[in-house]
Amino acid sequence: MTKPNTAFAFLLIGGILILIQGTIYGLMIISAGMAIATIHGAGFFGGLLAVLGVILIIFGIILIGAALMVNTGEPNKVRSGSIIGIIFGALSIFFGGGFYTGFILSIVGGILGLTWKPEQPSQSTSQQPTQA
Repeated sequence: MTKPNTAFAFLLIGGILILIQGTIYGLMIISAGMAIATIHGAGFFGGLLAVLGVILIIFGIILIGAALMVNTGEPNKVRSGSIIGIIFGALSIFFGGGFYTGFILSIVGGILGLTWKPEQPSQSTSQQPTQA
């Protein structure tokens, strides 16, 4: 049985890019976010960076999990993983989408997973005739 390797690769790379962007936001919190939070009235922006970082890390992990579901090659799991990839890839655009490349790769990978058809085992042409 073949697997949807291209869909897997696109979803995996998209998830990794989104995870990297979330980690960068997390590092920004440590360096700049704490400084912003100490400014009177600007604490909201430090908290906003924290929320964005956490959301992107969660989305990245979910997309990597969806890519692993697609890589199983089981039609039901491929379909579920593809739908999850499209949903979380689309939602990631509101938070930067893995430098926007992760967003695009996740959507394309999800679509490729949905359109993937497993190969049917070929029927043997030399069947035995039935005797009456």
